[in-house]
Amino acid sequence: MKGLLSLFSFSAWETDLALRYLRTKRKDGGIALIAIISFIGITLAVGVLIIVMSVMNGFRDELMSRVLAFNGHQFVAGEPLSDWNGRDAMLKRLRAIPGVIEASPYVESPGLAQGPFSQAGLAFMRGVDVAALKNTPIIRDNIKSGSLDGFGAGEFGGDVILIGEGLASQMSVRVGDELTLLSPSGSTAFGAMPRRKPYVVGGIFKSGVSELDAAFVFMPLQQAQLFFDREDEWDAVEIKVKDPYNIKDYYPAFRKASGDKAVLLDWTERNAPLWNALQVERNVMRLILMLIVLIAAMNIISGIVMLVKNKTRDIAIMRTLGADRTSITKIFFLSGAIIGAAGTVLGVAIGTLFCIFIRPIQQIVEALFNVKVFNEEVYYLAYIPAKVEPTEVLIIVGFSMIATCVATLFPALWASKLEPVEALRYE
Repeated sequence: MKGLLSLFSFSAWETDLALRYLRTKRKDGGIALIAIISFIGITLAVGVLIIVMSVMNGFRDELMSRVLAFNGHQFVAGEPLSDWNGRDAMLKRLRAIPGVIEASPYVESPGLAQGPFSQAGLAFMRGVDVAALKNTPIIRDNIKSGSLDGFGAGEFGGDVILIGEGLASQMSVRVGDELTLLSPSGSTAFGAMPRRKPYVVGGIFKSGVSELDAAFVFMPLQQAQLFFDREDEWDAVEIKVKDPYNIKDYYPAFRKASGDKAVLLDWTERNAPLWNALQVERNVMRLILMLIVLIAAMNIISGIVMLVKNKTRDIAIMRTLGADRTSITKIFFLSGAIIGAAGTVLGVAIGTLFCIFIRPIQQIVEALFNVKVFNEEVYYLAYIPAKVEPTEVLIIVGFSMIATCVATLFPALWASKLEPVEALRYE
């Protein structure tokens, strides 16, 4: 261990000689050109790795934050909701749990929506408590036209609904227009039959997640119960908490408040396919790009090998003058490590700056080439998100430096094993 630590302590003359070898032109036995190529390779590999991982992190956090803001974090369903006398008391207990922001019942059902001049399209209809909807910032603060003023007003909640911008565009409707909804869960005296009813569009929202904006229809809870033929029924209670990423910590309190017969389902279970897919994609992408960094570091091996061959005479002279094997190893090890360290630092700077200014860069590229760089219909977001995580950057820097040092160590050790007599035999 002591010998290994001594490898990373450099004297002034060892450092000066390593830097001089890097500056020496190729015709004089140096590796200036190869060093530049290796430096550029490390810089680009590290920069690209930071950019891609930051975009992956930003995409994951942006998408999940919007999904969590749009939907609940914990859901309570099962038998307690059919107990009309006990469910209101359960709702009060849930709302009294420390850290709970909102707990409200809802009913939902898939169906069809049809505008005055459009064909019917798929819609996901949700009946919600009016106060809970008004306390949902991602909806309340992102209404592009209309308002929530008339929502929930009138008998059985009234006929005013709130729809997403994507659905409004698809159905060619604006605020004040009628949108006909069709529910497959209706019933009549002659049996089950789809129910059809026109509603007035009171507001159009844009949450930023195009998949949700293209399908969701919000209705007052009472009106949805009437429309879906579920008089005084709830599908579940939707709960939002202050810290959704630690939702498991709330489980004992939720279980105590809802009872043993309740079915508890949190957002990590409900969105498990999406969350797991994002995690797997992130890990695989990191592995692939780290291999690119490793390949770039391998260029340093060829450069140091050529440097050792060109400096064989210098090695023999230094050994004759009393330099030990460790000093020779340090000189050539430091030459490669300097290339890797400089490339890593510049790569981190380029990658970080690119992520900071990624939106202006996206706008410039789209304007110059008249292309859509980030299609929101595919990625659910209207812009490229980027989040530079310090931990991620440290992992990248550490891996790059380790790869560089390992790649440099072998030719440096080879240089230290050259014998002075053999090195000078053909001089």
